[in-house]
Amino acid sequence: MTAKLLPPGVPLSKRLFDLILTLPGLVLISPLLGLIGALVRIFLGSPVLFRQIRPGKGGESFTVYKFRTMTDARGSSENLLDDAERMTGLGRFLRSLSLDELPELFNVLRGEMSLVGPRPLLTQYLDRYSTEQARRHDVLPGISGWAQVNGRNAITWDDKFRYDVWYVDNWSLWLDIKILLTTLWKVITREGISQLGHTTAAEFMGSDKQEPTR
Repeated sequence: MTAKLLPPGVPLSKRLFDLILTLPGLVLISPLLGLIGALVRIFLGSPVLFRQIRPGKGGESFTVYKFRTMTDARGSSENLLDDAERMTGLGRFLRSLSLDELPELFNVLRGEMSLVGPRPLLTQYLDRYSTEQARRHDVLPGISGWAQVNGRNAITWDDKFRYDVWYVDNWSLWLDIKILLTTLWKVITREGISQLGHTTAAEFMGSDKQEPTR
C-alpha cells in the first residue's frame, strides 16, 4: 500500500486530526525514538524495528512498524521459542508503556493507520472473523482504540470485536479525543497489558458464538 494523503473513505476531518497531532508529535519525541532505538540495538541487536504485514482498511495489506521487544531465540528444532521465553526485560518495559508502538506514527503519516481505530491484527485472522466482526476493517486501524481503553488484552476476543464494531458505527472526533485521553491514563496505570496466562494475548482461532446484533 502506497502512502496516501487522504485514504479513500476516510473523513477529511479525521485525517487532518491525525496529521495535526502526528507531525509535531514526531518532532517532539524524536529524541525518545532515537534513545529507544539505541537501547533495542544494544540489548536485542539488529534489526531495531519489527516489521509485519497486517490487514488495514478494507483488508488491504500494509507493513506495520514497531520497536522489537523479543529475541529470535530458537529451540533445538530451530523453531522460535514461545513469546514468554523470547520476551526481554527491555521488551516488557516498552510494552508496559506502549513505547514499542511509537513507530506506528509513521504508518499514520502514510495514511495506512489512524491514531484511533481497531488494532491491526494478524492476516491469518481474516478468514476467521464472522461477517459482523469483519466490519472492524471498514475503518483505518489505529494505534489505540475503543477496545484498548475498555480492557486491551485483558478482555476476550469477542468483547474486543464488539468494541471495534461499536467504534465503526459511532465514530466522531470527540470520541477519538476521548479515546486518546483515556489511552494516556491507561498507559500510566499499565492496565490490560497482557491476557491472563499469556505474555500478550492468546491467538484468535475464530468464534462459534452467534454474531452480535447491531
